[in-house]
Amino acid sequence: MAKRPREEFPKRCPECGSTHLIWDHERGELVCADCGYVIEDTFIDQGPEWRAFDAEQDEKRARTGAPMTFLSHDKGLATEISWSNKDSYGKRIPHKNRAQIYRVRKWHQRIRVSNAAERNLSVALQELNNISSKLGLPKDIRETAAIIYRKAVDKNLIRGRSIESIVAASIYAACRKIGMPRTLDEVSKASEINKKKIGRAYRHLTKELNLNLKPTTANSYIVQFCSKLKLDKNVALKAEEVVRMATEMGITSGKGPTGVAAAAIYIAANMQNQPRTQKEIAEVAGVTEVTIRNRYKEISSALDVEVIK
Repeated sequence: MAKRPREEFPKRCPECGSTHLIWDHERGELVCADCGYVIEDTFIDQGPEWRAFDAEQDEKRARTGAPMTFLSHDKGLATEISWSNKDSYGKRIPHKNRAQIYRVRKWHQRIRVSNAAERNLSVALQELNNISSKLGLPKDIRETAAIIYRKAVDKNLIRGRSIESIVAASIYAACRKIGMPRTLDEVSKASEINKKKIGRAYRHLTKELNLNLKPTTANSYIVQFCSKLKLDKNVALKAEEVVRMATEMGITSGKGPTGVAAAAIYIAANMQNQPRTQKEIAEVAGVTEVTIRNRYKEISSALDVEVIK
């Protein structure tokens, strides 16, 4: 659509030469009133020019609503009736009208979910938000997980499986897709579902939806683990350097990324004089101390580094 200012549009009809032109804002057209010739049919009404000097003025003068979101079963397009007993001007609703407002609000909530499919989606997205909140996931990952779940519903992949397991698998897949992976243990703990069920559901989704997710790397977990261990960025940078050198030497091939990341953090933390025990790192990374010791011995011997125990 044309985004030119009005001053750049023709002032005279190219068909009859008339200057009597009409702006049809409903159709987005510039029409000649004399001969009916449509001069432009794709102009945008920019609306009145105004300035807002604070957040309250900006909200009052805005002509658009909230953006569409996949985190709501109706994509956020339905009208919301607030549970606060205040009207649009912020004034309190009189007591004599509150019973009526309560009934309207109750029936509005019932009407929003009109069939079994919408009810399923509503319950699933609520569960998705709950699990994501426990994991501290940002909105972009939540939106991606909601899209994956909606695709699973459209392809009828939910049949025979619990809603919770598919939701957890969608979150796990979304984290990997965005590049902020979470371990199966973390997702399992947040959703209170056995990680074997989540793993089966995840493999089912990746196969049927062709998600084509790249394997996670050790560097994907380092910043997350360092944050939980309260280690500064110097340790994280050093750990990433250790992982890079180990990868170049082929040490990490065939090894679990979480174990490699844990061993790299163990080495880097000691080199930066911020030591952490293998037990502390193992609890955060979701691996055993034996795994950390094995990866540590392989990396330290290859890179010729020694950690004081």
